Amino acid sequence: MPRDRRRHGEPSKPAAATSWDALATWYDGWVGEGGSEHHRQIAVPAILRILDPQPFEQILDVGCGQGVLAPPITQAEARYTGVDASPRLVALARQHHGRLGRFLVGDARDLAAIPELRQARFDAAVFLLSLQDMDPLDRVLGSVARSLKPGGRVAILLTHPAFRVPRQSGWGWDEKRKLIYRRVDRYLTPLAVPMKAYPGRDNKATTRSFHRPIEAYVNGLADQCMLVDRFDEIPGPKGPAFGASARAERLASQEIPLFLALRGRQVAPNPL
Repeated sequence: MPRDRRRHGEPSKPAAATSWDALATWYDGWVGEGGSEHHRQIAVPAILRILDPQPFEQILDVGCGQGVLAPPITQAEARYTGVDASPRLVALARQHHGRLGRFLVGDARDLAAIPELRQARFDAAVFLLSLQDMDPLDRVLGSVARSLKPGGRVAILLTHPAFRVPRQSGWGWDEKRKLIYRRVDRYLTPLAVPMKAYPGRDNKATTRSFHRPIEAYVNGLADQCMLVDRFDEIPGPKGPAFGASARAERLASQEIPLFLALRGRQVAPNPL
């Protein structure tokens, strides 16, 4: 009996183009060589905790962008390889961090088509805020699973699918209870959401974010014979809070996670 594709977060339409090539100049201006403030304070420390790179391990960074993860992974004495679909972002990664590892242009849905990776096998693969921009999920996870050594692991950091649904969630203020709450209008149905336009090559550059429920990621890893052995929910940044709502802002920032990190570990041979 075929699986329910909607419940697994798989699109019913052909995969969308997801390269950030047209946004590369804008994105590099925002993220830069060392990562944005969100990267430095939250995203990079969170993904490193669950990735736990070890000396001499081979690490594959999927959707590497400008290579923000290359310095901390090589500082751990692991060997770094980054892959991205955007030639412009890969060129920027080589410019920023080329001495720290190799950066390759390629499609995450078919890593074996990249000549340098055809025979390569990695101890771990990592998605730093990139898997939510890739489609379809099953092809990406299958491609990555086949690139791992037996017992390999996958570390994933996402904006939290239960609390940050593009265009379907936001903050609210309960005047009676003096509480800030998180409103979520939709969750279970997968959505391909066009993000707002940014200055790019044609001044109309856009990209998509693919919302999926958490079960899509857990079941997607299970379909690749991976057991989820770590699951962290991470609050957003704690900005300054002033005035009557200061207590409510502090409470909301502590209690409502805006990022999710999970790790899958291969417990059976790589699926075909």
